[in-house]
Amino acid sequence: MDDELLELQRQFEFAQQAKSSIRLSDRNVVELVQKLQELHIIDFELLHTVTGKEYITPDQLRNEISAEVSKLGRVSLIDLADTTGVDLYHVEKQAQHVVLDDPGLMLIQGEIISQSYWDSVAEEVNDRLQECSQIALAELAAQLHVSSEMVASVLEPRLGTLVKGRLEGGQLYTPAYVARVTAMVRGAARGIAVPTNLSLLWSSLQQLLQEMDGASGVAVEGSFFQSLFNGLVKEGEILGSLRAGVHWTPNVFAIAQKESIDSFFSQNSFINYDVLHKLRIPQPIQFLQSRYPEGIPLVTTFVHPSMIEMLDAATEDALERDSWIDSLSILPMSFGSQDASKLLSLCPSIQQGLKSDKAIIFRESYVFSSGFIKDVYDRLEKEMETFSVSVPSSTVVSDDLRETKVGHDTSRSTESNETVSDSSSNKQATEKGSKKKKGRGAGSMITGPAESELDNQDNVPTKSKKNQRKGKNTSSGQASESKAAAKLVKIKEENLNVPSEDWVMNKITALVPDFEEQGPDDPQTILGPLAHYLRPKLINSWKERRKALFTENAERMRNLLDNLQKKLDESFLNMQLYEKALDLFEDDQSTSVIFHRHLLRTTATTIADMLLQNLDMHNKLKNGVEVAEPQISESISLNAGERTSIAKNFPGSLSSKALAVVEALEGKRVETFMTALRDIAEESGLLLRKLDKKLERTLLHSYQKDLVSQVSAETDPVPLLPKVVSLIYVQVHHKALQAPGRAIAVAVSRLKDKLDESAFKILTDYQTATVTLLTLISAASGDEEDCSSDRILSKRELLETQMPALKGLVLRNSQS
Repeated sequence: MDDELLELQRQFEFAQQAKSSIRLSDRNVVELVQKLQELHIIDFELLHTVTGKEYITPDQLRNEISAEVSKLGRVSLIDLADTTGVDLYHVEKQAQHVVLDDPGLMLIQGEIISQSYWDSVAEEVNDRLQECSQIALAELAAQLHVSSEMVASVLEPRLGTLVKGRLEGGQLYTPAYVARVTAMVRGAARGIAVPTNLSLLWSSLQQLLQEMDGASGVAVEGSFFQSLFNGLVKEGEILGSLRAGVHWTPNVFAIAQKESIDSFFSQNSFINYDVLHKLRIPQPIQFLQSRYPEGIPLVTTFVHPSMIEMLDAATEDALERDSWIDSLSILPMSFGSQDASKLLSLCPSIQQGLKSDKAIIFRESYVFSSGFIKDVYDRLEKEMETFSVSVPSSTVVSDDLRETKVGHDTSRSTESNETVSDSSSNKQATEKGSKKKKGRGAGSMITGPAESELDNQDNVPTKSKKNQRKGKNTSSGQASESKAAAKLVKIKEENLNVPSEDWVMNKITALVPDFEEQGPDDPQTILGPLAHYLRPKLINSWKERRKALFTENAERMRNLLDNLQKKLDESFLNMQLYEKALDLFEDDQSTSVIFHRHLLRTTATTIADMLLQNLDMHNKLKNGVEVAEPQISESISLNAGERTSIAKNFPGSLSSKALAVVEALEGKRVETFMTALRDIAEESGLLLRKLDKKLERTLLHSYQKDLVSQVSAETDPVPLLPKVVSLIYVQVHHKALQAPGRAIAVAVSRLKDKLDESAFKILTDYQTATVTLLTLISAASGDEEDCSSDRILSKRELLETQMPALKGLVLRNSQS
């Protein structure tokens, strides 16, 4: 047999060494292989190598990959492509088949890693761990060029076998180190006697470990301490309660805490929530309710029902005696007003008293009987009868009154006893007069601001009752009025000359000696709320008495306003008519100012004086001041000081609007006066009629007719000129011009394009002659020479000869 084998070997060697007479090139071989594949003689896949000179089957490639992985344990696919000489694509594809077929292999980030490789890594990690006591997974991952999660997933199943250690928080620890740290955590936790944040404890332990181990010490995460602590709690080696994972309360503290609370509550029948906060109890109300179900939680304190029984007995006694009591004086010092208010609401005597209106609570802790309140009110009401003559001016809002006295005769207060002066002499005179007319004197104290208030009460009888309810509800801590209503009441009270809260508090202190210890400036005093409660009632009573004083003047006031409205309608329409003529001169600023000022000093001044005088009379009538019946003659002209004095006496915003009218009279624009006039009319409830086209034509026709009659009847040559000019402006521009003497020349020059040459010459000649006459008259004042008189007389005679021509000029146009 061996001889045969040797013979075959020699023949094979001979065949290899023999030179073939026919040789195949590489291309022939490739074509031959392709032909065999086409004929399905080669029915399996063939892969080209990178060089293109060799073929390899997929099975052979997988075998070579498996062999390489078995030899190295961890192989990169790129290295396998170089080793096998096959393209990387085919290597990746066959590598996936290899990994799927062998569960002991894994393909990670372009590398094939076997379990044997991880076993060797685990052994190396274990050797290193025993040397260092701790290894970070991040460090291993960096060395192995894989993720920390991969390292953790590989090491976890090998813990306790190949790796002798504990994995916690991304760190590997040896059992000895874990036992050492566990002992430290156990000792530290057992040494805690008060509630502690475990994060602070872990920081202390970390610092301690670093000091013990020096620079080579192991950095321990807080989660490792927490994990060990949780295990000790589950095993019962440390006792206590853990809240929110980090707040630890040891059992020894909880026991001492409960014993302290039980002792204090049993001795005092109450305990403050601050005490429980100091004892580290975050939710004191829930804690106390669960421990003492019969207790009552207040705002700052938890009380026993016996506290209510004690307070109820004291309040019941005060109500029966028609007295008052401060519940805080009975309760412990630590109680607040809100606590007292809630306790009072639980007292049976208070509940019954509030239902039957026998008890009133002020400032949450003061309890007053209705009998005591009524007695104080009755005594204050008697004091109010002499309020207007006895109360100092500093305690009432009487600025308007004091200003009125500056501009009027001071003797009036002595004779009528209806107004009050700030000076001591007038005050004495008023006191004397009040003895004769006590009721009338009490009502005469109210000045301007009271007028609108009384009108409102006449129209709406329930207004004072609303104010009374508002005062009561505010002082008792119950429902309050809306913000808008409260603001309105505040403004009215500021404007009214009524007793202030300071006055009421001073009177209460004088009437009730028990309140003398409570100063009015003390923010905790009961005087303020009590005065706030009583003052609206006193004011309402006072107003009712005062309303009677104004009944007799009601008819006069209505007639006065009616007459004022009629006068104002006529004057305001004429003012609007004259205002329209000012538009003709707006292109010349200097001339426009002259016309505006003339209209302000004539028609506007007349309107303002008439309005101010009538409103002033109406103001006095509403305040009970005797006013003589006005004469039917024209209103008296006022100077600037008198207008300002009257305007300042008006109440509230009416005063400011009246001052605006007075200021507009001294201005340069009629529009400003018209705006101010509309404002004061609106504030006074007067209507201003607007000039429409139809009414304008009617008034203009009447104005023209009046001018024609004046021109026809005029015999003096000097006053004739402005009347003629005004009439020509009506005929030409349909405007009612009010021209001052120094603006006549400008007005005449503006008519040049509107009149024919002859008419304009007549007008200019007459105007020139008039100016010459007036110049002579002005120059001759004080000169008694006959020559000057003769010149003036001759010039006047000349004008008289020209008067018929001038009159004929405008009268012919009017007739046509």
